[in-house]
Amino acid sequence: MDPGRTYDVLVAGGGNAALCAALTARSAGASVLLLESAPRHFRGGNSRHTRNLRCMHDGPAHPLTGSYRAEEYWQDLLDVTGGRTNETLARMVIAGTAGCRDWMTAHGVRFQPSLGGALHLSHTNAFFLGGGKALINAYYRAAARLGVEVEYDAEVRDLDIADGRFRGASVARDGRAEAVRARTLVAASGGFQANLDWLRDAWGAAADNFLIRGTPYDTGRVLRALMDRGARTTGDPTQCHAVAIDGRAPRFDGGIVTRVDCIPLGIVVNARAERFHDEGEDLWPKRYAIWGRLVARQPGQTAFVVFDARARGLFIPPMLPPVEAPSIRALASELGLEPAALERTVAAYNAAVRPGAFDHTQLDTCSTAGLTPPKSHWARRLDRPPFCAYPLRPGITFTYLGVAVDERARIIWQDGKPADNLFAAGEIMAGNILGQGYLAGLGMSIGTVFGRKAGEEAARRARN
Repeated sequence: MDPGRTYDVLVAGGGNAALCAALTARSAGASVLLLESAPRHFRGGNSRHTRNLRCMHDGPAHPLTGSYRAEEYWQDLLDVTGGRTNETLARMVIAGTAGCRDWMTAHGVRFQPSLGGALHLSHTNAFFLGGGKALINAYYRAAARLGVEVEYDAEVRDLDIADGRFRGASVARDGRAEAVRARTLVAASGGFQANLDWLRDAWGAAADNFLIRGTPYDTGRVLRALMDRGARTTGDPTQCHAVAIDGRAPRFDGGIVTRVDCIPLGIVVNARAERFHDEGEDLWPKRYAIWGRLVARQPGQTAFVVFDARARGLFIPPMLPPVEAPSIRALASELGLEPAALERTVAAYNAAVRPGAFDHTQLDTCSTAGLTPPKSHWARRLDRPPFCAYPLRPGITFTYLGVAVDERARIIWQDGKPADNLFAAGEIMAGNILGQGYLAGLGMSIGTVFGRKAGEEAARRARN
């Protein structure tokens, strides 16, 4: 980093969206400085914990099977967001995913067939060979080849914006503040989920029981600076990509290996041993991200998924083994639940199960009758020991409060005008598309499409 130089494009962030922006801008001939607040061995933000991105395609295309056309993609997004999405920007992302795999491959990313388990993603999501860490490493190698300058342990603390135009940033590095000047800024520094005080402002005391699945470096400092300078925001601060994860996971950075995917195959109870939601309402990729918020509303922000021996081998297990016992009563004792209460809940559920053809790969005919809440699919009696459970806590992936942008990835000011030389990509603007809910792989899709768009537009603006 040369404090005396004025760069064409300054990229704040070090994950997928930031790298896509940096690679695109540099390929267009711009000088690019990328600032990653994490140390080198933690580089990549939440992207290093990912496994895939959601892609539209009209027919089989390695590694995708079948087809996943734009309208089906759009309907899936409408379903999970309840219509809380900017259709123009959402359709831009959907269309952009059609050609992104070739671009990714050209920059070193490799793909593999979809993973097994309970995710049903072979026709919708392209899996990265080696996961998100391999993708991030490939992009950093490509950045080095192209001549993108990268600084680690370099946190953007403040922004120099005058009369609506970006002029530079204040960067903390090696214990001191340095000023960096650039003609344009791409803000790709993530949400605010690692800022526990900000989470507490939004959620109250419940936030003290949340676990942060990803990087501890997503503190929202750049987002706050943009908000303070007059950027229009979008999204609700309490809305986020939140999944149910193993309650024994670390406070930060547990990653995808802490996610619990067996919820459709069992029942979920709270600390009172009571069920509180339909575990089988839809296919898991469309509904797994509701469970973080559901658990967050329970006493102590705690729940437990209970299943029996028949569910073994039907889901991708998390890192830690389940709690196991020979009976429901013994399992309750292991979990700290009232044994009689859990026995009543399981007995009521078992009595409500109706015969059907079980198939965990699709919406099957196994359901309950006369039970509140119902279990709409994959309902089988819990009667085959050993009985198992995972403790659950809300795992926050990223928050949806962010800056509003237009189709050129330009940040919008509060007066509705687009910024002259400020662009955004990734989680910091994902709330434009995700007003609520989540689809597996969509965060990477948003970051890839808007990262490339922001890099293209920033390079063009710097030249002019």
